[in-house]
Amino acid sequence: MSEKKYLSKIIAKDLNGLRVISACCSGGKVKLEEIKFLKINKLFLILIERINKEKNSNQKIKSICKFEFVDSVKSKNIKRDDPDKKLELITMNYLKNNNNYEINLIFTNNAYITLSTEIIEATLEDQN
Repeated sequence: MSEKKYLSKIIAKDLNGLRVISACCSGGKVKLEEIKFLKINKLFLILIERINKEKNSNQKIKSICKFEFVDSVKSKNIKRDDPDKKLELITMNYLKNNNNYEINLIFTNNAYITLSTEIIEATLEDQN
């Protein structure tokens, strides 16, 4: 009998969920061209090539991290001139600013992306 393969999906609606997604994605590689902000839909998507830490293996998998209800996106120390350039994700965290949240995606070389949103709604879903 063949072994069934299940793709994992993690949903975060608070700091603890965001910490789980951050732990799974830390050390993951991201190409600049695979970062998208769909302003009309209020979606921020990022394709991450990461190590499958959930199974304690060195298998690389591609996962989409989706943030919903995003009002705006800011980045610092990220040059868009080379779309094939890869960033390495260190961690994700958030700050509460009045009634909004600022979710920070922190990369190596002091690069980061800040998402402004009213609520935390993030999903990490494996693609292969």
